[in-house]
Amino acid sequence: MKPRSRDLAEMSAREIASGVGSKKFSAREACAAAIERTRQFNSQLNAIVSFDPAAVLAEAEAVDKRIAAGESLPLAGIPFTVKDSLWVAGRRATYGSKLFGDFIAPRDSWVVARMRSLGAVVLGTTNCSEFTWKLMTNNLVYGITRNPWDTRMTTGGSSGGAASATAARMGALALGTDAGGSIRRPAAHAGVVGMKPSRGVVPQPWGFPDPNFGISVTGCFARDVEDTALMLESIIDYVPVDPESVPLGQVKLVRAVRKAPPMSLRVAWSPRLGQGFAVDHDVMEVFEGIVAKLRAEGYSIENADPHWPEGLEQAPQLPIQQAGLAMLFGKHLAARRDDIDPDSVKMIEAGLERNGVELATALLTREKIHAALAEFFERYDVLLCPTTPITTWPVDEPYPTEIEGKPALPRGHAVFTPLFNIAGAPACSVPAGLVKGLPVGMQVVGPRNEDARVLQFARLIEQMVDMRFEPPLA
Repeated sequence: MKPRSRDLAEMSAREIASGVGSKKFSAREACAAAIERTRQFNSQLNAIVSFDPAAVLAEAEAVDKRIAAGESLPLAGIPFTVKDSLWVAGRRATYGSKLFGDFIAPRDSWVVARMRSLGAVVLGTTNCSEFTWKLMTNNLVYGITRNPWDTRMTTGGSSGGAASATAARMGALALGTDAGGSIRRPAAHAGVVGMKPSRGVVPQPWGFPDPNFGISVTGCFARDVEDTALMLESIIDYVPVDPESVPLGQVKLVRAVRKAPPMSLRVAWSPRLGQGFAVDHDVMEVFEGIVAKLRAEGYSIENADPHWPEGLEQAPQLPIQQAGLAMLFGKHLAARRDDIDPDSVKMIEAGLERNGVELATALLTREKIHAALAEFFERYDVLLCPTTPITTWPVDEPYPTEIEGKPALPRGHAVFTPLFNIAGAPACSVPAGLVKGLPVGMQVVGPRNEDARVLQFARLIEQMVDMRFEPPLA
């Protein structure tokens, strides 16, 4: 008996690939279920912004033909979404900006091409903030993306559409980008897994220019850690044309997450990341409960913080990001200011005011941050900390103004993620629990290129939490 459409939409990515590969059901059926799901829920979320059901079914039917011809496809028939900052050949890609409102991608981004080559099917593209720098997902092209746990709330940014779609079962997997937490924070707010891989392990040689200059990476969303491992294992490669690409060789992530982490691991718990960051009390209780469970299981966990450079600001990469935005888009201010998000205009104008000394200082700070985390991982194997210090907040507010009962700066909710981008380290947000009915995520961080260790420990936390993160809308 073939599974029903709802059952197919609820299946994990690996279950879909297995079922399509063994011909228990077709890629077309799996993708038709995702299409039905999208038609049912996307109007309430505005997560998927480019959606062509006929093209999805045609691509799925091509996968079925490949299976019938005897191909072995590890991602056979898995519907996945693509952040609007990445390219899908022949389709509109806007980078969340009216400046690219008429742009048609000339080719797939490398990672999209790899997913398709392995049998996955593009379900649609997902909403993002303009130029992917903002901390929530809204833009002048498509508007606001909402959270399936409560549609009055945001999923954060900039990959908020990908997180919302994945949580609502509109696609089993999603591609996003992360320059300071743009995958991990939305994942935490949506109750899904978000993985920022080590810098350079996933190639990104083609696409829109990156204003962050070397810290943005392409990563994964999924509903559980094993699916995340399957996806990341499939897209790790060495591509010399990408100057950041590193030759890791074959990495067996799925095999790693199916094993329990060794008890000998040196684990650090850093509740405020050594910077005194504010965390809501009820959110901290969730994290402390997980740490207590890990200790009860026999894991040795020390309270320890990295020794960061002195005088570290909340967003040490901000001068470079502002200058990058100014360099790439400042030329449009005179003629097309009204086509640019006012917040982006402020960032561009700030970048135009930056000087060489400020940029050199930011680059030197990057080196110090990298060295500080590398030194920390000489003493520890895994670092645990919050992904975000709060739950999500209303879509009509640009940021939460209070954390732990204290006034919060605009980036106060986003302070736990950027340092790991700067250091190039792998970091994964895994759902940790619910606070007042909204999800929170715990962040697992490891030394650079130890992505397997990070996912393995994230899987352990997932098993300890042992609950189904299904939003009310879904």
